[in-house]
Amino acid sequence: MATNGYTPEGKPAMSTMQPLTNDEDHVLKSFRVLIADLCQQFNGGHPGGAMGMAAIGVALWKYVMQYAPHTPDFFNRDRFILSNGKGQRQCLYQTSSADWASKLGHTCLFQYTFLHLTGYKAMTLDQLKSYHSDRTDALCPGHPEIEIEGVEVTTGPLGQGVANAVGLAIATKNLAATFNRPGYEIVSNHIWCMVGDACLQEGVALEAISFAGHLRLNNLTVIYDNNQITCDGSVDLTNTEDINAKMRACGWDVIDVQDGCYDIHGIVAALKQAKESTQKPTFINVRTVIGVDSAVAGQAVAHGVALGTNNVAELKKEYGFNPEEKFVITPTVRRFFEDIPARGQTLVNSWNDLVERYSKEFPEPAAEFQMRTKGELPADWNKLIPKEFPSKPTASRAASGLVFNPIAEKVKTFMVGTADLSPSVNMAYPGKVDFQNSLTVIQPDLRTTCGINGNYSGRYIHYGVREHAMCAISNGIAAFAPNTFIPVTSSFFMFYLYAAPAVRMGALQELQVIHTATHDSIGMGEDGPTHQPIELAALYRAMPNLLYIRPGDSEETAGAWIAAIEAKKTPSIISTSRHALPQLTQTKREGVLRGAYVLEETEGSGRADVTLIGVGAELSFALEVAKELKSKDLRARVLSFPCQRLFEKQPVSYKRETLQRYKGIPAIVIEPYAPNGWERYADAAICLTRFGHSLPGKAAYKYFGFETGKMAEKILKYLSEVKQDEILRSEFVEL
Repeated sequence: MATNGYTPEGKPAMSTMQPLTNDEDHVLKSFRVLIADLCQQFNGGHPGGAMGMAAIGVALWKYVMQYAPHTPDFFNRDRFILSNGKGQRQCLYQTSSADWASKLGHTCLFQYTFLHLTGYKAMTLDQLKSYHSDRTDALCPGHPEIEIEGVEVTTGPLGQGVANAVGLAIATKNLAATFNRPGYEIVSNHIWCMVGDACLQEGVALEAISFAGHLRLNNLTVIYDNNQITCDGSVDLTNTEDINAKMRACGWDVIDVQDGCYDIHGIVAALKQAKESTQKPTFINVRTVIGVDSAVAGQAVAHGVALGTNNVAELKKEYGFNPEEKFVITPTVRRFFEDIPARGQTLVNSWNDLVERYSKEFPEPAAEFQMRTKGELPADWNKLIPKEFPSKPTASRAASGLVFNPIAEKVKTFMVGTADLSPSVNMAYPGKVDFQNSLTVIQPDLRTTCGINGNYSGRYIHYGVREHAMCAISNGIAAFAPNTFIPVTSSFFMFYLYAAPAVRMGALQELQVIHTATHDSIGMGEDGPTHQPIELAALYRAMPNLLYIRPGDSEETAGAWIAAIEAKKTPSIISTSRHALPQLTQTKREGVLRGAYVLEETEGSGRADVTLIGVGAELSFALEVAKELKSKDLRARVLSFPCQRLFEKQPVSYKRETLQRYKGIPAIVIEPYAPNGWERYADAAICLTRFGHSLPGKAAYKYFGFETGKMAEKILKYLSEVKQDEILRSEFVEL
């Protein structure tokens, strides 16, 4: 019985495809044998998917995709995303030798091999052979990584690549709508995203697919490697949905290719049809066979284990290759791809000529375009930040709007988005235009019921209730070209737990995305423990290459935004309050840039009795407690500590003089979060080690003992105990 368009032996059940040329047939077979050799070399990897997708790769890299291997950062290149190219989970299979293998890599060899064949200089054959080796300089890690020429994003966990591709498509649409003029389409690239069965099961991919269909991103094509296999077995073990109907319901055009293993020309026709779409993104359902033509074709074992020496030899014999030769790339294969670098340079030269003519015809937008392509901001952007703020108590989420909205209004680099929380996050800047499908302007049936419409030149994105996709899509926008866009996301801080995998991927890729998180403390009140983020700061403070910043008032919020905007290779989370905070005369935006600074020093020359560390929405608590301790004849220094990572970047001398722990002064941090991480800077913490409680903000603080008198009593008791037990000074104490 034929399944998925194929016989049980993995051969096409029926085909009406245009015959392959001899060279095309040879290239397909050579590619599959090379993949088998690369996996067999170290007896690991994922050969099956890459082998089954060979014809898709030939169609893309040889016949359809616009790119330049010798100028890999060509601005108007098509972007290719291998969403199913990563190692997410361990796949265990029993091999014929009764061994168990645990391997990662999925279809990454598919991309690496085409990068080599098409002429990317860095991807030499020697580098290609580093796959699964112990070389630390290898360009073939277990999933494609952004640092490698020809790789647009690090796709990491499954589904992220789909959302990244949506972000890249949004970036293209916005740049085209902003800068293109009749006869001058200086931005016209297409986004190609390869997915597998597993990608289409991940929630983040489905969020992004729904959103892309709504936006009608016709410059986006998702190619589905439909081999019906995942780690545990066949897809029908867990999924029996009609994927084509699902995609159509989400607003996508759907094209079927029945023989994805051999029908190169059918795939080319589908890709070209997708590129010509005028109103919708396109989903191409390509039926393939995992491990095609091998002894394990169509089986789950082909997914995550090398084929085996004997099976590789048999595949070579079947294809007419010498079983004794390995890593062979014949002159025929070389000739087949040899024109691509020159073809790419022709694209580059033509585009450069177009931009030069555009610059003469439209000098003002051209100057802005050149600045954007270089990743530069206007020199005076920071002059848009207010120098002073109202003295009345102000929520730091409101202060965040006061600081950033004038910048967002004037500087088009910023793409601002929210996960259905515009009234709460204060990111809606004056005169904003919403990023929406431009057809809403001319088609009344596409206009929103609420009357909020826009076009592709808009820079305010309503993501809907899709926090994870919002951050993953923003990674794609940021990855379009270095700092051409600075995406801004916004939601409640607690909901960045939903988005954490995407925030992490942005940090790993050194993408500048600014996440504005509100409602960041128990002071946000009645929404209760589900919304009160007790533990989340510890996660983000620990996350490498991420700035987690908690400003204590409007002045510090200005500092937080300056730090985030200046961090060109680092994402940031600016963590702000729902409730009004006192505006403090001692705070300094420059202090935020150093991570921590002295807010209030003790008078006179005597040594302080204690250092109080205030953070974010609770910064004023530290000042109030210091005043209370002074009335009891205790001398307290007060520090503001908005960002641990910025503090760690400071010279040792600055850190010592700020904390002064070397003088034997105990340090106590006040923050109603889990205390994890503060052990590095403090001896004790007035903190929380349980979930919050549903009460009005002030009542919640009172309930958990964050009152001036009670906190002062705890500190006095601790200091008394330290005098009696010096060993206590070496132990971190939760008060």
